[in-house]
Amino acid sequence: MRRTIIKINEELCNGCGQCVKGCHEGALQLINDKATIVSELYCDGLGACIGECPVGAISLEEREAEVYNESAVMERLIPKGEKVIQAHLKHLFEHDQSELLQEAVGVLRRMEIPVPPFRPVAPTHQPVGGGCPGSRAMSFTPVAHQVQNKPTDPVAQGSELQQWPVQLHLLSPTAPYLKGADLLVAADCTAFAVGNFHTTYLKNKRLAIACPKLDHDQNEYLEKIMTMIDEGGINTLTVMIMEVPCCGGLLRICEKARDMAQRMVPIKLIKFSVRGELLEERWL
Repeated sequence: MRRTIIKINEELCNGCGQCVKGCHEGALQLINDKATIVSELYCDGLGACIGECPVGAISLEEREAEVYNESAVMERLIPKGEKVIQAHLKHLFEHDQSELLQEAVGVLRRMEIPVPPFRPVAPTHQPVGGGCPGSRAMSFTPVAHQVQNKPTDPVAQGSELQQWPVQLHLLSPTAPYLKGADLLVAADCTAFAVGNFHTTYLKNKRLAIACPKLDHDQNEYLEKIMTMIDEGGINTLTVMIMEVPCCGGLLRICEKARDMAQRMVPIKLIKFSVRGELLEERWL
């Protein structure tokens, strides 16, 4: 089965073992002073261990791997006690893995083991508990526009962002907030070049950002956007790029994903100059 799974750069790995401690599923061990995946069966591919690595030796990649087995993971975790079980359930909850979470809770109930609390008490838009805050899926209401008290003060423009994370590598392609959503896939530079990015282009859309020149493993982008179309259920796809040649790669990825997907969604191209001038806007 082809799926997302972690990749370890052995040249960068210093053998500190922090990722092993952060992987409650038991997929990692230190072997010859290097972090090693000992069983693909136990790696859920959500990347909690990435945030534990102090040298950036862990990343995610899309490749052929053994199918993840949540029931097998739970059977390994139960002897480790309530705190480890709770950390694992919280990990699944924070990454919107509702089916895996339901399966894990089902294993506990079948074995008549109490289900520890794992849902955050704080508001859902606040990062809570363990895991990697940078990749934790969150959906929230955009910040309202605010005007300062003094007439001479500038208007404080509120953000139109409705979810986190935004980097395409970190986004779950089946996140609940994508269902029926209009998705904006924007090249990294666009938000800095386009002055009205939030008010005109991001408003009422979900966001994914990427750089077709610098980002690694663009095949993962292709498969992820295909999944967003077929399984995530997005409604439309808007691709925002700059006039520079490398930006065209992002459009090609999105068009290829649309062509390979089983569902057909409309694609809009929006192109800007390096000075933030609108050059082109049309449906493809």
